[in-house]
Amino acid sequence: MTLSALLGAVDPPQLLPAREQMAFTLGFHIILVPFGVAFTFMMLICQYRGLRRGDQQALLLAQRWSKVAAVLFAVGAVSGTVLTFELGLLWPGLMGKYGSAFGFPFAIEGLFFFLEAIFMAIYIYGWKRLPPWPHFFTGVVVTLSGVGGTASVIAANSWMNQPAGIVVKNGRVVDVIPSKVFFNGAFWWEMVHMLLAAYIVAGFMVAGVYAWDLLKGRRDHYHRLGFLVPFTVAAIAMPLQFLVGDTIARQVFDREPAKFAAIEMVPTTGTHVPEILGGVYIDGEVRYGIPLPGVASILAGFRPSTPIKGLDAIPPDVRPDDAVVSVVHLAFDVMVGTASLLLLLALWFAWLWWRRREVPTNPWFLRSAAVAGLVSLLSLESGWVVTEVGRQPWTVVGLLLTRDAVATQGNLWPLFATVLAIYFCVGAGALFVLRTMRRRWAEEGTDAVAVPYGPGPAPAMNGRTSGADDA
Repeated sequence: MTLSALLGAVDPPQLLPAREQMAFTLGFHIILVPFGVAFTFMMLICQYRGLRRGDQQALLLAQRWSKVAAVLFAVGAVSGTVLTFELGLLWPGLMGKYGSAFGFPFAIEGLFFFLEAIFMAIYIYGWKRLPPWPHFFTGVVVTLSGVGGTASVIAANSWMNQPAGIVVKNGRVVDVIPSKVFFNGAFWWEMVHMLLAAYIVAGFMVAGVYAWDLLKGRRDHYHRLGFLVPFTVAAIAMPLQFLVGDTIARQVFDREPAKFAAIEMVPTTGTHVPEILGGVYIDGEVRYGIPLPGVASILAGFRPSTPIKGLDAIPPDVRPDDAVVSVVHLAFDVMVGTASLLLLLALWFAWLWWRRREVPTNPWFLRSAAVAGLVSLLSLESGWVVTEVGRQPWTVVGLLLTRDAVATQGNLWPLFATVLAIYFCVGAGALFVLRTMRRRWAEEGTDAVAVPYGPGPAPAMNGRTSGADDA
């Protein structure tokens, strides 16, 4: 039993605003992560095509995308810096007790961040100033740095789910093994899951912009390529994500039984546990859900007789409350439901491409593609809710309760309001800049714009309209 339970502790008043602020800032920042990790990769695909095939439109697309990436990187730097300060201001119990372990992945992330910032500046400045292939490889460093930074943050997050690599005596960390902290038991699957999610979100969101253009009749090579590259990346990642997600679910079943019980909304331990679609958890009972008999047990252990530990097996002082269970379960349903829709869209795209070998022109497909970015974003956010809320009431599972990690002095609501105002201004400013850039590029067109590696305007594409040219 924890010290808080022995003393009859209650949640401090600072807990609610601290959790709300952390949830908001994480939810905002996670939107930008895919663009630092995956959007730059798609930019490099266009640049590589342009260099290898002499495709000036692909080079122009890569150059314009690099400017978008720079804007979003700047916004991400602001929101990420705020998150860093929040860890110390809002959660002194976490940093004070386990900062020597938890802070190690963030130190690595800082190195990747500076590396990414330096090479992002070189890459943006290097258009027309560096030889083509050396310039391309500066972009490769940008992409790899983004992957490394994301992996570092995932290492810190996964360590909170499955802490490892520390020796604790008398409530204090006396030894840290950095490699085991970083490569903890949950790291690899969580990292792959997040990276695939980044490619899916960035791919569908960027493709959605060009799907809208295609619906408006802008079907030149530039717009077809702008749709085809990111959508193909997202479509390839979707089935892989389902395989990884299915494996992670069984990892959670084996190593985080309380989270799994909340995800599946399992009140009591037993076998032949049904999968509940929808529903809420009230007074220890499942209400308003649609049960699929035995499916949860089959998903956990491939047979209906697989026993699943219920919430009744969790000690009362560390058992997630009814609201947490309902939120985690519904978020999981949303994540799986939206991902299933995106998988169907990816299969539809594969079918259309297999039949005609060209960018689909079916209006209903393009309408679906245009909204797929928002659907993927909803899937990403709900997945983070499962990960973060599903850990409650723990901040570090088995070691530190959230109520013991939060700051216990001062009124945090004014700080939360200040952060909201800052993020609103930053977000609105970013949208304004991006819309201004898009409007200017639409006015410039594509054929009369100076190409990145040439002295004159891009040559006309000589009527290239076949889908095979975009492959």
